[in-house]
Amino acid sequence: MKKLLFFLLLAPLLLASDIKTEQKIYTLIIHSLLPQKKEIKVWCDDKAKKELIDSIPKVRYILNPENADFLLLSKNQKIQTKGVKFVTNLKLLEAGKDSVVGGFFWQKGRPNILFLKKNLQKHHIKLPKSMQEYIEEDI
Repeated sequence: MKKLLFFLLLAPLLLASDIKTEQKIYTLIIHSLLPQKKEIKVWCDDKAKKELIDSIPKVRYILNPENADFLLLSKNQKIQTKGVKFVTNLKLLEAGKDSVVGGFFWQKGRPNILFLKKNLQKHHIKLPKSMQEYIEEDI
């Protein structure tokens, strides 16, 4: 019983720290991909991610994906738009490797960040030195 009570008290703290970590990572990713923008318009297809996006400075969530600078996709990468596409799982990254610039997802309890070199080049994106280690030629 004590273990269950301990877990119930500790679980929200662990989840909060994961959310905070995820928010920091998305802040770094979005601002690294679009450093020249004073305000970055973001669209996403996941309600939980929308709340996370709303809390990032200099980022504004928009309702229309066609007007977005950055699209955060959790379900479908086939949206036709000029915005930079970024996915939240490895399966979508593999499926969209011709149009998606990268992905951030959790695997075995650890965050994984991956950028695809050819798609960064298509969008004329040069990542800062701190993000260079996450660039891959292919999946």
